[in-house]
Amino acid sequence: MDLVVLATGSSGNAALLSSRGSTLLIDAGISNLAIRRRLEAVGRSVDEVQAVLLTHEHSDHTRGLEVLTRHCGVEVWATAGTWGQLALRTNGGGELASGRELQFGDFLVTPVATSHDAAEPVAFVIDDGEVRVGLCTDTGVVTPLLAERLRGCDLLLLETNHDGDMLRNGPYPWVLKQRIASRHGHLANHQAAEALDRLVSPRLKGVVGMHLSAENNRPEIVLETLQSALPSSLELTAVPRTEMLRITVTSDSATLEPCAVPPSRRRSTQPRTLFPDWQPGS
Repeated sequence: MDLVVLATGSSGNAALLSSRGSTLLIDAGISNLAIRRRLEAVGRSVDEVQAVLLTHEHSDHTRGLEVLTRHCGVEVWATAGTWGQLALRTNGGGELASGRELQFGDFLVTPVATSHDAAEPVAFVIDDGEVRVGLCTDTGVVTPLLAERLRGCDLLLLETNHDGDMLRNGPYPWVLKQRIASRHGHLANHQAAEALDRLVSPRLKGVVGMHLSAENNRPEIVLETLQSALPSSLELTAVPRTEMLRITVTSDSATLEPCAVPPSRRRSTQPRTLFPDWQPGS
């Protein structure tokens, strides 16, 4: 299975997964133009995408969805709660539900409920018959159900949003700190490490730290924290906002290849914020 993490963090999330003749996009939280340009930078095309699967409705996961679907007519799949929060309507796609498996070409996809301040958020376990990948961001805790579903994956893309000390001592207002650190907020580095104690199996080959805060985390802190919970033989990295990540995972190995985000060709129209790693509904 091949994956490309196109964007991860509160400024936008999107990941491409492909295996044999099947290609899925998980979330579309950057603009349609950015999705196209980042795919082109790694030799891929948006025309390959057969369906978009949404984790939840927050703007950093859906920002580019309307234009993408209008231009490509791609199917969109989301939970009933997520659909209820979106103005978007498409001609193709359908409804996801936690625990209900769906087949998308070569992929068997299992949504799994997460704990986040959204209507009905989910993580995904995606299996192509040879390799199983778990993608879980935007959750305040790793519940027993979530741990059960994620255990046995060949690759885990797991939220490592913030360092606890940096968040507590940082510039954010107290109410925002509470929201981020709550059971319905975002997973801290130490929480991800504690979860990995339950998730490591003989099958696991690599772990990717995702959704890093720009203000309250650093890739090197993520790596130091997670290394304590992982065998030294496993591949490990964390994706900052300035990078994409190309991944090839087989039944024997995982290869993680960072690559730079291509520069924008036009000035950003996104509003500036005092807290760049958090926006309302992220």
